[in-house]
Amino acid sequence: MTLTELKYIVAVARVKHFGHAAEACFVAQPTLSVAIKKLEDELGVVIFERGGTEISVTPLGAQIVAQAERVLEQTATIREIANQNKDPLAGPLRLGIIYTVGPYLLPPLVKTMIEQVPQMPLVLQENFTVRLLELLRQGELDAAIIALPFPEHGLMVQPLYDEPFVVALPKHHAWANRESISAEDLKSETMLLLGNGHCFRDQVLEVCPEMSRYSTAGDGIARTFEGSSLETIRHMVASGIGITVLPQASVPDLDAKDGMLRYVPFTAPGPSRRVVIVWRKSFTRHAAIEAVQKAVLACGLKGVTLLHDAKAVEG
Repeated sequence: MTLTELKYIVAVARVKHFGHAAEACFVAQPTLSVAIKKLEDELGVVIFERGGTEISVTPLGAQIVAQAERVLEQTATIREIANQNKDPLAGPLRLGIIYTVGPYLLPPLVKTMIEQVPQMPLVLQENFTVRLLELLRQGELDAAIIALPFPEHGLMVQPLYDEPFVVALPKHHAWANRESISAEDLKSETMLLLGNGHCFRDQVLEVCPEMSRYSTAGDGIARTFEGSSLETIRHMVASGIGITVLPQASVPDLDAKDGMLRYVPFTAPGPSRRVVIVWRKSFTRHAAIEAVQKAVLACGLKGVTLLHDAKAVEG
């Protein structure tokens, strides 16, 4: 039994597909399949039921996968213990970040990190919250920048900033010159949303719960369309398909009157999200986390409320 084999079964259990799991592990599918079959033969159990394209985890396999996740996390702890006597700011930091934060925070963050801690380059990965948390548990990431709430316990959580939401409209929309828009107003509009898996999609649906009934195939009021990224959705809004809700940091200039879009804040108290950095309690490079926090606070993100005095807590 090897750690690599344990990593493979955890990956397959997550995506329920050998090919996709192999891609996530950066190996050929036959390599992954042979390794998992070898582990099953060694243990004398069937971990996965294979039926054409359908892959499911057996009840006993689920217990093995859960234990494998714990083993991988403990392995990461061993590495962290070994690094305790080293300079916590020396060497790369593996940082995950969600898709709706990365494009707007990373440019100033990377620049600030190079200026403040050039000896600690960032190894970056953008992904969905659930995937980042999984990589964190497995020791593949050291920390992740995500938005609250998230489905996880036992991690350390350091608040970074609160970010309000704004409404993005085509420039000729009837609301383009409004001072503010209420969440109630959105019920009558065609909304553009991110696809499933994005936590920001869920946060927007919380602003106007009625949209969730139409978010797959609707017609009439509150029809919705989906986009793969905020930038794709921004272009769709500019083309006049509908309107959307964006996080403030993604808006270059709230008062801009040129271009194809107009941005209008919500009527107070408007919806917002809290962006945080999370890490395992066993992670020993506390100074590295503090360096990222300080760099984020120094990035000068527009429209957000920086949380300078917030303390780290266990999530």
